[in-house]
Amino acid sequence: METESRRVSPAAGHPIEVCVPGSKSITNRALLIAALAKGRSELNNVLFSDDSRHFLQALSDLGFVVEIDEPRAFAAITGEGGAVPAAREKSAKEVCAHVDVGSAGTAARFLAAYLGLAGGRYRMTASDQMKKRPMAELLGALEELGAEVLCEEEPYRFPFEIEGKKNGKREITVDIDKSSQFLSALLISSVLFDEDFVIHVTGSHGMAYVDMTVSMMEQFGVTVERGSDGSFLIPKNAGYAARRYDIEPDVSAAAYFYAMCPVLRVSAKVRHVHSDCLQGDIAFLEVLEQMGCRMREEEDGIRMYPQEGALFGGVFDLSAFSDQALTLAAIACFASEPVIIENVGHIRYQECDRINAVKVNLKAMGIACETDERSITVWPGKPLGCEIETFEDHRVAMAFAVPGLVTGSLVIKNPMCCKKTFEGFFDVLEESVCR
Repeated sequence: METESRRVSPAAGHPIEVCVPGSKSITNRALLIAALAKGRSELNNVLFSDDSRHFLQALSDLGFVVEIDEPRAFAAITGEGGAVPAAREKSAKEVCAHVDVGSAGTAARFLAAYLGLAGGRYRMTASDQMKKRPMAELLGALEELGAEVLCEEEPYRFPFEIEGKKNGKREITVDIDKSSQFLSALLISSVLFDEDFVIHVTGSHGMAYVDMTVSMMEQFGVTVERGSDGSFLIPKNAGYAARRYDIEPDVSAAAYFYAMCPVLRVSAKVRHVHSDCLQGDIAFLEVLEQMGCRMREEEDGIRMYPQEGALFGGVFDLSAFSDQALTLAAIACFASEPVIIENVGHIRYQECDRINAVKVNLKAMGIACETDERSITVWPGKPLGCEIETFEDHRVAMAFAVPGLVTGSLVIKNPMCCKKTFEGFFDVLEESVCR
């Protein structure tokens, strides 16, 4: 666990123009799809962070040929059409490989689904943080499809051994109230079925990420049919085609810099972010527009302009892009009226209880805030200097750095938790935004 802290310097007051790394969500989807494809896929603008490095190491441990060039943000994966190389020449009950997913939720869910359907026996371990995060809905679905899961500590929690097998069932229902990654995991690995496979869904959280998954599957050659009842059908004998693939900039990371626009009253551009991107967090820019900002699409990225008068408050449904609930909560005190963030109850089950993290840190800043199981209400106020408790959550650290640009007296504890997705965040902040 990191213990250092970092004081956020006051902003310089000039227009912001930055680059951010590749998308974590797209990187980790592309890594698994490439492993499931037949042949060598080349991935450009890959995010290299704790999460993606765990994913890449896991693929290497599973026997895949993995080529990495971090300075070029490049990786190549040679897939074997769904087969796990490490499973070759292993006896039925022998553990084929040990996979450590660290704190990477996407690696945890995506690889569990793959290994639970691909054949072979595997041991999966994770960080203490990941051990606390939900897995039961996915592991239960895999068991229903024939996989065997033997948990070593708590039921349906890491660590566990999983033996991949299928029992001929061609239909499953998965509950995504706690994480849409359960559905995305099953969708990506559904190409392992020899017959048409149908996934029914309960819950509606995070469907923008599911839309991303379906779009990427199609980009790699697999078309998913969506039923009028909300179901997903993956046709029999579907398979991914290896290809060269360019990963979009991470809009979740870009959102922190766009959030600086109304707070600092300067324009902000994140290069190569465009409105037609695959990532659901692009909708956060529409929230900023509703609060009074103006957006302009330029050739090399979107530029956001600050509001002319007061920053508006209001009621905002962030169920489809809930990573930005923290960002909106962190800047809400600068609005002229209360900000209510609705339908984000599931963020209690992410890297930390994010609703509690918002409440704790806003209180430390002297900002009035009320929370319940599904929503956050923040009242206008002047933030005070304090220490921000990150709870080892990268998004808490990055979101609460934004008001620190105004106060100049916020100290972020454990800033290196940002290594999970954007290890250079505070360096970019200092170089591009601060005095």
